Amino acid sequence: MQEQTLIFIAASFLLLSTSRLCLSLWQWQRVRLNGGLAPIMLGGLRIDAHQIAVLVGIPALLAPWLGHSPLFVDITGFWLQFSWLLLVLLEVSTPQFVYEYDTRPDRLYVQYLQHPKEVFGMLWKGYKPVIFGGVGTLALFGWGGHVLFGQVAPDTPVVWWQAIVLSLVTAVIVFLAIRGTLKHRPINPSSVAYCGDSMLNTLPLNSLYSVIYAIYSKKNERSAADVYGNMSADEVSAVVRECAGIENTTPSIPTLHHQTAAHTHTQPLNIVIIVEESLGAQFTGYLKGQGLTPQLDALSRQAWNLTRTYATGTRSVRGLEALSAGFPPTVSDAALRLPGAQSRFFTLAQALRLQGYSSTFIYGGEAHFDNMKSFFLGNGFDRIIEREHFQNPAFVGTWGASDEDMFNELHRHLSTPSESPTFTLAFSVSNHSPWEYPQGRIVPDGDPATVDNTIRYADWAIGQFFEKARQSAYWDNTVFLIAADHDARVGGMSLIPLKHFHIPALFLGGTIAPKQDDRLVSQIDLAPTLLSLAGVNLDHPMIGQDLNQPRTGGRAMMQFSENYGYLKDNQLVVLEPHRPASQFTYSGGDTYAPQPLDEALHREALAHALWPNQVYKQGQYTLPHLMVKQ
Repeated sequence: MQEQTLIFIAASFLLLSTSRLCLSLWQWQRVRLNGGLAPIMLGGLRIDAHQIAVLVGIPALLAPWLGHSPLFVDITGFWLQFSWLLLVLLEVSTPQFVYEYDTRPDRLYVQYLQHPKEVFGMLWKGYKPVIFGGVGTLALFGWGGHVLFGQVAPDTPVVWWQAIVLSLVTAVIVFLAIRGTLKHRPINPSSVAYCGDSMLNTLPLNSLYSVIYAIYSKKNERSAADVYGNMSADEVSAVVRECAGIENTTPSIPTLHHQTAAHTHTQPLNIVIIVEESLGAQFTGYLKGQGLTPQLDALSRQAWNLTRTYATGTRSVRGLEALSAGFPPTVSDAALRLPGAQSRFFTLAQALRLQGYSSTFIYGGEAHFDNMKSFFLGNGFDRIIEREHFQNPAFVGTWGASDEDMFNELHRHLSTPSESPTFTLAFSVSNHSPWEYPQGRIVPDGDPATVDNTIRYADWAIGQFFEKARQSAYWDNTVFLIAADHDARVGGMSLIPLKHFHIPALFLGGTIAPKQDDRLVSQIDLAPTLLSLAGVNLDHPMIGQDLNQPRTGGRAMMQFSENYGYLKDNQLVVLEPHRPASQFTYSGGDTYAPQPLDEALHREALAHALWPNQVYKQGQYTLPHLMVKQ
């Protein structure tokens, strides 16, 4: 057992250090600009020592006593081979994950494994060479592990006092390696974070550690106070209400307030939110991107065009919680996944039900993905139209029916006479790896299966729908919002890569006057504004602002992995786990100028980072009639 353990330790250090070195050389331009290899490799040794000690701690402690037993040698060999395969699997998975998400495997890695049908279908269709290469590498290293750890002879027995000494020495070494430090807080990812590039701060980690830490840290309901620092609940509520301009007289729901619509109509307008998958501003023409969206560009000239809208996160569930519920981001998981948000949680559908609306969610995939079905049906939506309900879809890919099929269902739904006004949330799927869409709709540029060509197709589908919508009876009594859930492949050499949170947001409909609006806007402002455009007066707890009102806008908030960003005018405050807050002047693109921390702005940022977690845990993001049922 002692020989097995020592060989495993040496092989694991070599594997993880080599993988880390290769990743660093791959990202050398970013590494070179942020201190070179030293902090990555040295920090990596600390993390690797922790991870390896966790894996070998028990075998190492038992070796002096049981190392002579063939049975325990076999058990140890099995455990070390299994641990070795885990280490190899995660490191083999890392390059593609970094390419897609600009970070090592983390909790998203685990979340995707909860949906094997969609994920493995995507991998098989879009990444066959990666799959075959990964499987081959795993098999090769698995064979090597069997040779190294699975065929070792038992140890020579030692006398009892030697076993005691060896066990004590081993216990001290294992304890120190696992704790990683003699300071008050044990080692964690922030211990080896060293620069303003979030991806580089994950390179000192190894991917098994990253995933295990993500699982441990996730717990779905993480406390932002434990991560960023604390503030009293009363102060948090007071700051958030002050910033939102809310006067509240209902202590049980601290942000409940009445919103009076800025527009009146002879009858309630239908409300439609079209959520575009991964359609960041970087792809558009009218927002000075790549110019891949001629249809959206044309619509922007016919719409209330919010040119400086920022998403709250980098995942669809984060965008959906902002657009459907007006809920701001936090270090905790998105509300759609939280167990305490599956009922009695505020959404537009909950509020509009009191106004006589019926609510529908339309999605080209399977609505159980990301817990959407449970969340929406539990919180006010009356009906879900998902892939299995679509009528004769033109194309079905890995993630579901194509965008044109989703829009056909939306058009059919809106064209169906209804006795009540309707609220519809429609979510597209085509703009997602492995970049599948029906042929003949666009002229692809180069390889058809690319994000650029899928953006072109998604844009084509938008144009086709609105051409029909303008000619339909529902156009004059419907207000539409087009907004992205988030950008694609968010990453960069900054703590919060703001340019990748910039998204399109357009209000359209027969009653909407075209205009360009250059105010700084958060994704959480869109839902209250939409209600006001539709002429709906109601009580709600949303802290987003009705942009129809003067002196609104001017701030945005976003969660990027473990970092929280609060942008006010051109000042960005960044909260990092267990580290002091930092502040920058943001001038667009990748231009950040460090500034002394403004304590008042820091207090404002911290309050907004803490508030979502606070009201979730207290069941205070709801409506009064829903609280009565608890």
